[in-house]
Amino acid sequence: MFDIDKWQEIFETIRKNKMRTFLTGFSVAWGIFMLILLLGSGNGLENGVKRQFNDVAPNSLWLHSGQTELAYKGYKPGREIKFTNLDYDVLKRSIPGIDHITGRFYLWGNNIVAYKNEYGSFEIRACHPDHLYLEKTIMVAGRYLNQKDLDEFRKVVVIGVQVQNQLFKNKNPIGEYLKVNSIPFKVVGIYDDEGDREQTRSIYLPVTTCQKVFNGENRLHRLMFTVGDASLEQAKAIENKVKQVLAQNHEFDVNDKKAVFVWNNVEEYQKFISLFAAIRIFIWVIGIGTIIAGIVGVSNIMLVVVKERTKEIGIRKALGASPASIIGLILQESVLITAFFGYIGLVLGVLLLEIISRNLPKVEFFYQPEVNIEVAVGATCLLIITGMFAGFIPAKRAASIKPVEALKEE
Repeated sequence: MFDIDKWQEIFETIRKNKMRTFLTGFSVAWGIFMLILLLGSGNGLENGVKRQFNDVAPNSLWLHSGQTELAYKGYKPGREIKFTNLDYDVLKRSIPGIDHITGRFYLWGNNIVAYKNEYGSFEIRACHPDHLYLEKTIMVAGRYLNQKDLDEFRKVVVIGVQVQNQLFKNKNPIGEYLKVNSIPFKVVGIYDDEGDREQTRSIYLPVTTCQKVFNGENRLHRLMFTVGDASLEQAKAIENKVKQVLAQNHEFDVNDKKAVFVWNNVEEYQKFISLFAAIRIFIWVIGIGTIIAGIVGVSNIMLVVVKERTKEIGIRKALGASPASIIGLILQESVLITAFFGYIGLVLGVLLLEIISRNLPKVEFFYQPEVNIEVAVGATCLLIITGMFAGFIPAKRAASIKPVEALKEE
């Protein structure tokens, strides 16, 4: 492998056939370039979709109330279902598998939030402390809502970073009072959001306080909970159990699909994971097929090289060269061409992905197209292995040449 004479001979052969070597190597470089580009693009799509789940816990279920479409126990269809605090308490207490749970109560309409002479209109959400885990909220200052806030009906508020920037400018808002629809609330925390930045234009209040101050009675507009590390089958079982409990609480048919709507993020996330697993397999099949086309070209060229050097190989064998040394010579040249041009294709593919990633405008479902180091190492190993395969048949043919017949070649 490290015989200098062999390497000199290989480079001399390449020098005499520059164009042939370049065109052969280009097919290999193009194959690996396309594989890297396809893998990077696939990762960009996957990252973009996963980014949509950054805003919510992927192991969560979200429940929305609706209207019945089936008659039940004397009740006519079209009855509106309204979640209450009792639903939250019953689900939290009686459903095994629920990890974190929260209700959400909205203040609809044009809600004016003011601090001194600054004011703005923001979304007002009232919730329980576990809401922190459902929205994957990132606290940047202060604290989130806690159970004492709910138990004591405290007038406290957690604001998003965009609310902070608009109302407080460069001032620290922790401990300050802002007015929500003219009612003062103390700022106890500031949060950021891992996903959608628009989420940071919201304000969170303790649900009990909001219901009491703004005449919300015991109403909840939404119920949300996580299911820990439950599998899809377990999550579906929990979903069915929750529907049964709510159907019993509100007296509607458990099979009524419009009474309660459930968005199962576990199911949706698994769908996307399965989809992109299939896409990755498809990309590898296409990419490897492209590489194989290039490798076939290398193998064909090496057969031509063996044909051209038949007489030379016969002389070598007549002088005592072993079949292993002949095979080694052909394999070295094949691996060199494949690895060198393949590595160029690899580098160019990674470089192009880096340029695209840095200059890509904001696209909702395409984010950071890239390949990781494991893929790059795997591609390099693939190049070496395929180079050996490309040279094996020509090398085997060269080793089988009989000196007497080779010397007769013109």
